[in-house]
Amino acid sequence: MSIIKVIDIAYVRFSAPDLDRMRAFLLDFGLRESGDNSPDILRMRGSGDAPFIHVTEKGESTFRGIGLYAESLEALDDIAIAAGAEKRPIDAPGGGWMVRLVDPDGFEVDVVAGQARAAQLVPDPTPWNDAREHRRTGLPKRLPPGPSNVVRLGHAVMLVADLAQSWRWWSEHFGLLVSDEVRDPDGQSIALFIRCDRGSIPTDHHTLNFAQAPAGVAQFHHAAFEVADLDSLMTGHDHLAGAGHGHMWGVGRHILGSQVFDYWQDPFGNKIEHWTDGDLLSAEAGSSVQDIAAMIGGQWGPAIPEGFV
Repeated sequence: MSIIKVIDIAYVRFSAPDLDRMRAFLLDFGLRESGDNSPDILRMRGSGDAPFIHVTEKGESTFRGIGLYAESLEALDDIAIAAGAEKRPIDAPGGGWMVRLVDPDGFEVDVVAGQARAAQLVPDPTPWNDAREHRRTGLPKRLPPGPSNVVRLGHAVMLVADLAQSWRWWSEHFGLLVSDEVRDPDGQSIALFIRCDRGSIPTDHHTLNFAQAPAGVAQFHHAAFEVADLDSLMTGHDHLAGAGHGHMWGVGRHILGSQVFDYWQDPFGNKIEHWTDGDLLSAEAGSSVQDIAAMIGGQWGPAIPEGFV
């Protein structure tokens, strides 16, 4: 029995010495400024209804942690009491309340509730035609060049010092479910693809992914942002490449989660992903055991680069 259940990931947090460089990259990546930025903090949003989904604080370059949405303010009270943590107001767009915890690897975990939602900026997509259904007739498809339309944050991936210990802490606090467990040839669990438990409501195949750190040293791996559709992903790819940003892997389609993916690197070395067309699972879908090839392989696209994992 967990203390509470969370319903989605809210944001990722970093620090960096140059917020202007981070802002320039994130604008090219397809994020938008949230409107309350200062010389010491940069908050960026997508075109969905979250008030912000990416935070960078002025400081030494590092990953700080993530935010998770609690089901309610009552659930936030429950986690604050159970963890002996302070519930405090959020001084940021959307307001609301938060409780900050620290996981076994030192990652900061903000549990948030009561945020006001932002106005959505998602344009109506031009319909797609395929061989089974022609939904666009008499209307040519013309795609304007520019950044991807990043809608929302989808998941975060961390390498952890002790996978069993991390899973025990996160599942006991937040009521999470394993979608896929990855085992090595000796049968040892080396990675978990984790989704939120929302009962019959389908949720992303993974909101979190933990993998055993090869040297036992915990570290951030990547954050993944959902874009409007495949056209948005590909136009964004061209825009980022044209701006000279560092491309890492893609475009391809994953096996676990099924997303079409495209990985980039921000100016401070953090991996950051565009994705679209991922799997959605309800609690009843259960979990499965997979091998390493399913985790690092793709259904199509280039092979995983050496050293990516």
